[in-house]
Amino acid sequence: MATLLVIIHVIICIILILAVLLQSGKAADLAGAFGGVGSQTAFGPRGAQTLLGKITTVCAILFMLTSLGLWLIQGRTSSVVKSLPAGEKPAAAETQKSQPPAPAAEKTAETTENQDKK
Repeated sequence: MATLLVIIHVIICIILILAVLLQSGKAADLAGAFGGVGSQTAFGPRGAQTLLGKITTVCAILFMLTSLGLWLIQGRTSSVVKSLPAGEKPAAAETQKSQPPAPAAEKTAETTENQDKK
């Protein structure tokens, strides 16, 4: 499932990049080349959306959805405990062995020895 989603995600990324790069900018006419605004309004002319504009919109939405899907799948499969290579022990186990025994255990051993001597 995740592999298929990654493949779809990469294909959408490539299509989105190509669609954005193939579009012309707002000031692509001759007046824009010399810094003139011409007949543009405050945010540029609003004509019918071109095919590349529609492809860009659809790919952007699909890109966001596949990104969210990959994030959700990754969150479910990740675990807090990481597996260690064969033969390695966790660091917590090593530190527990190097610590001296607790004082209560020493007292218990001393009292047992004292009782054995009596």
